[in-house]
Amino acid sequence: MKKTLELQFDGTWVLSHRDDAELPVSALRTKLSALGFECGEGTFTELSVTFDGAAMSAAEAKQRIRDAFNALYPEAPSALTIAEDEEDTDEEEANEEEADENEALRKALEARRQELLRRLRASFGPDDEDDEEESEDDEDGEDGEEGGSADAASAAATLAKIGSLVGAKEFKALAREIADIAPEIVRTGTQEVFLGQCYLFSIGDGCGLTTYLTQLARLIGETGLCKMGDVQEEKLGHGDDDDAFRDARRALWSGSRGRVELVCIDISERMGRTDSLAFKDFLRTVEKHSESAIVVFRVPFVEKDVLARIRDSIGDLLNVRTVSFPPFGQEEIRRFARSEMERYHFSLTKSAWDCFSERITEEKSDGRFYGINTVKKVVKELVYQKELQNARRGTQDTVIGGRDAKKLCAREQPAGVTGEEMLSRLVGSESVKQQIAEIVAQIELALQSGGERPCLHMRFVGNPGTGKTTVARILGKILKERGVLRIGNFFECAGRDLCGRYVGETAPKTASICRDAYGSVLFIDEAYSLYRGDDGSRDYGREALDTLIAEMENHRGDFVVIMAGYPDEMATLMEGNAGLASRMPYTLEFPNFTREQLGEIFASMVRGHFACDEQLLPAAAAYFMALPDEFLAAKKFSNARFVRNIFERTWAKAAMRCQLAGKQTVTLTKEDFEHASAEKDFAVSLPKKLRLGF
Repeated sequence: MKKTLELQFDGTWVLSHRDDAELPVSALRTKLSALGFECGEGTFTELSVTFDGAAMSAAEAKQRIRDAFNALYPEAPSALTIAEDEEDTDEEEANEEEADENEALRKALEARRQELLRRLRASFGPDDEDDEEESEDDEDGEDGEEGGSADAASAAATLAKIGSLVGAKEFKALAREIADIAPEIVRTGTQEVFLGQCYLFSIGDGCGLTTYLTQLARLIGETGLCKMGDVQEEKLGHGDDDDAFRDARRALWSGSRGRVELVCIDISERMGRTDSLAFKDFLRTVEKHSESAIVVFRVPFVEKDVLARIRDSIGDLLNVRTVSFPPFGQEEIRRFARSEMERYHFSLTKSAWDCFSERITEEKSDGRFYGINTVKKVVKELVYQKELQNARRGTQDTVIGGRDAKKLCAREQPAGVTGEEMLSRLVGSESVKQQIAEIVAQIELALQSGGERPCLHMRFVGNPGTGKTTVARILGKILKERGVLRIGNFFECAGRDLCGRYVGETAPKTASICRDAYGSVLFIDEAYSLYRGDDGSRDYGREALDTLIAEMENHRGDFVVIMAGYPDEMATLMEGNAGLASRMPYTLEFPNFTREQLGEIFASMVRGHFACDEQLLPAAAAYFMALPDEFLAAKKFSNARFVRNIFERTWAKAAMRCQLAGKQTVTLTKEDFEHASAEKDFAVSLPKKLRLGF
């Protein structure tokens, strides 16, 4: 059986090495790979290492890793923490073992419950009131033993369901711990000990918090620890007045007699102020209601040192257990989607799964992805479209094919068109095309020489609408076709999208966005927004940049980071971050389009979508040629984006005209263009000049 060790690096220490030629995670990965360990991709401060448990003990593996680390960094032996985590690499065997464990646990729970009931009868007799209450509670059986058996079976079933959830390793460990200790707590009557513990969940938005809370409450009730009431979710405000705590306090007080509520309290807004007197006073309220409410504090998925600080603050008054829920990776997303498909009794072909992955990439590409909520949405769309086709065709097919799934992908790639052909079709940007050709040739030459994979990161500098995003997307396709990138997908985000909302959230968020883009292109527009100067103020942009630089270094040959923005602002960004500038060897400058090129872009948009009359294109060309120099030179002028906007406005005018005339097809005319260009967004006039004299 293979075993896994989780390596944790001190975050502050790692940052102190950000200017090294190779960051600690990458350096240690290289050394351990040479020693025969299998290393995962890793993050800024974490690395998973797998080894053959039959050939090497865990203690021996830890010592070898420690020796390798000390050889690299003899001055900082305490910067590395190693934790053991055994996993069976054969998934089917792991599932069988888990099923056996669940069955064994079910039998143990049942046996201990029956023993407890026999002791109760021996102590109080069959007519005792407590025994009658026990019998009333056992609604699934005629006597207490049958009811106990049903409860044990239910607890085992809930535990099995928790075990089948995707990811959530620490939550699963907590569930098994509760199931293990429950019979002993019930036997000794020390429920107060269990109820005196609260939990701190570190979990991102859309990652299944409600599901985990529901399963936790169900497991606690079914193991006999206490009778569970409702699950409630509340949120603390930022202030220290009564309003900030009112809803949470009301939830603690609302429990029904004889039942314990599970109350989840989101403290994200107070992560930096958990030592305030108002919050400490609220913790005393939680402590007073420990017998009627089990409290789960929720924060976003944050760095471990930040989570530890929050835990310590809460731990001043309460016993607290932390549980982290890392965001889903690509494989975990697919596993979750497969389970959702099975729930609806549908399945996907291989080509359909490829389309599903493409759709998830599109959902992530704008930097806004809502975890399993988004995955559920896509699954429901797939099922709906398939059932619509079944209804229209009179079939009952439950296998979703690639043709069905492709309809949900927003971007249709022209069949058989290469990246180079797409680049050649772009209007203007001749200098950019030449630079792209030179960069690709240089990268291929470096790969053919058999040396280390070259750093691929780039800067795209230019005004809005000059084609930076379009060229970046095509570049990813070219690098995929040339074998430079493994996947070649395109992820786009704004600079500030890398920043979290709270302390400690930025680094995990930035690392997660980078992890999604491994093997592909990560395009960061308005990248200069991450840099606010060296004024000493607390800004998450600096933290995002530090994490981004580490990811760019650790995976410099596996994905392309393209930072884009205005020329002046990008120059300021690079001047203020020497480590960043040195890791971006390529710079592409995108000039503004000429008047003639703007007219050509408009003509290409028209020809690609509609028929038009003979007068339209000459009228449009005359309009663009008449644009004044002051207008074209203005910083707010958006080049091709301006052309697209006026094209879409012309399209809208034509569509309305044709609809009113009852025509089935849309034809663009000169009049449509004139009406569109006369609107205030496109009506251009020179500012009046002051005349001297009298």
